[in-house]
Amino acid sequence: MASHGLAQTSAFYLVRLALLFHDMQRDTSGVVSRYNHAALLICYVFEGELVKVYLFALALVFNTFIAPSALGQQSAPTIPTTGFAGLDQYRASRIAVFTDDYGQLARYRDANAALKPPAPGENRVIFFGDSITDGWHLDESFPGKPYINRGIGGQTTPQMIVRFRQDVIDLHPKAVVILAGTNDIAGNTGPMHLDDIEACYANFAELARASQIRVIFSSVLPVHNYTDKSKDFFAQRSSDKILALNRWLKNYCDSGAGACLYLDYFTSMVDEKGLLQKDLAEDGLHPNAAGHKIMAPLAEAAIAKALK
Repeated sequence: MASHGLAQTSAFYLVRLALLFHDMQRDTSGVVSRYNHAALLICYVFEGELVKVYLFALALVFNTFIAPSALGQQSAPTIPTTGFAGLDQYRASRIAVFTDDYGQLARYRDANAALKPPAPGENRVIFFGDSITDGWHLDESFPGKPYINRGIGGQTTPQMIVRFRQDVIDLHPKAVVILAGTNDIAGNTGPMHLDDIEACYANFAELARASQIRVIFSSVLPVHNYTDKSKDFFAQRSSDKILALNRWLKNYCDSGAGACLYLDYFTSMVDEKGLLQKDLAEDGLHPNAAGHKIMAPLAEAAIAKALK
């Protein structure tokens, strides 16, 4: 009779274990608390060695099957939509960057460490910016010049502030050419107010001035929508906002507040419709060789003026 009762009790526990396992699989969101609740309830109602066996089995099932399943079923982090599928996909692909290395300090860490201090009399210049700078082969546009590229594709001004010391100040240039803002307008790292972008510009100027580095602020480039691949880039970048930022940059530089120079690429690259000239960028945003051919002498003239 004792063995019959033990068998019935064992069967009861096995049924409870199966039901709890099934219930946990259906709703993994509260799996840990449900396990703890079940264990406490059983300990309160039942006593004896069989309870220990049951709880051991329950813990084994939980650790082996349920917890990994719960972790695997957690939804991937999501970010607010921008209304542009391509930009949403890009932002989703950058979640690890946004959370692990927001300024992308690792990008140039080794190159910076290997870079020797400027030689006596060297007029080192840093070109600092986003993909428009990143994709510019400075050695081709400025052969023999000690100009260093520190552009990172996709970045906004808040990200650039994070790395301004490592990628500019600590390299001891005489001047820095900053080209930034287009990705802020697009919302690559989220919506940005113009005054927030302008505050980042002012931060660049103040940090550089404190380190005796001359600042050359480049105008935000115009964009066009003349090709299929340019449509999204154009739609994400308001022409009115581009013009507003350029007005602010010019006024800031002219005021002498930051001891900066304004480098006007915009006027030489815009067409009669107020858009980027079609033959200067296939995607409507990133200058090609023809675009760089216009930009290079303008940059060289601004650098020469800054270093006087």
